[in-house]
Amino acid sequence: MYVRDAKNREEVWLLDHIEGMGLDETTFRSRDYVIAIDERSNEKAGFGRIRLHKTGGETERIPSGQGTGGEICELTSIGVLGSWRQQGVGAHVIERLVETAADQEFETVYSLTDEPNYLAQFGFSTIEATELPAVLQERLEEKRESLAPEAVPMQISVDAFEMPTRLRERFKHASEQPTEDESEESSEDFGIDSESATYKYDTGR
Repeated sequence: MYVRDAKNREEVWLLDHIEGMGLDETTFRSRDYVIAIDERSNEKAGFGRIRLHKTGGETERIPSGQGTGGEICELTSIGVLGSWRQQGVGAHVIERLVETAADQEFETVYSLTDEPNYLAQFGFSTIEATELPAVLQERLEEKRESLAPEAVPMQISVDAFEMPTRLRERFKHASEQPTEDESEESSEDFGIDSESATYKYDTGR
């Protein structure tokens, strides 16, 4: 199992699963995504994206950690197919996205989630909404109104990311598991592990 950048030809697959999982496809661009692949079967197991937001100009307070182009980096739209859950797939999608953000010279990655305990295990910390860049404050309000009333903002310094050993080991031995109903491809909010959290909401809106 490994995680790589999405290819243009995978756009239809991504859109199908984003829609099926009820995730956010706003400003969809396949090049923003990464995909987890089983190297033995070549089956796709999960995906996710980093979404870049333009800042509001000179009057906006810009936290440290912005990209060189005056942008803010948000982790969002993470999904894992039902037959690949509980095997560290979502965790490794997140790891690859944080590495991508670091490669693009971001020091900080943000997330808006109502499952903060899951992200906390990687080093994400909860912050006040007022500490968010203005563009993410607006996005948080929209998300609370339309999808996740209890969504909270989180952030992580890219060099502070840590992968729990148990998830690293699961990923090494991940394999597609039979499911009772293959149509139920429930999303995992940032790869939420069903042993520690619910699958009640999507990550992207």
